[in-house]
Amino acid sequence: QVLLAESGGGSVQAGGSLRLTCAASGHIYTSTYCMGWFRQAPGKAREGVARIGLDNSTGYADSVKGRFTISKDNAKRTLTLQMNSLKPEDSAMYFCAADPGWCVDWLNWHYEGQGLQVTVSS
Repeated sequence: QVLLAESGGGSVQAGGSLRLTCAASGHIYTSTYCMGWFRQAPGKAREGVARIGLDNSTGYADSVKGRFTISKDNAKRTLTLQMNSLKPEDSAMYFCAADPGWCVDWLNWHYEGQGLQVTVSS
């Protein structure tokens, strides 16, 4: 059963925008889970990108602050990552992730989606 399904990846030129969406299902409810996104580029370590807590508090990696916005719709059980002013270094596989309860860890999540590719060309 796919509990977290991402959509919206693709290719864009530097300076462009992409919107990633994650649909939660099964026992994952965005209202009771910490939700987030992390990314991983080939040969690089996993990097936490953004997360949103039960109280809608948000956190961002320094590398994306001011450019990315995370949000969620508890009624629809969806998580969104709006990515603006994209840079080539943002190219990576992006994964939706969830942890029950309050946000604790940026990198290790109980539930992870299958990921989707974001490619930013210069």
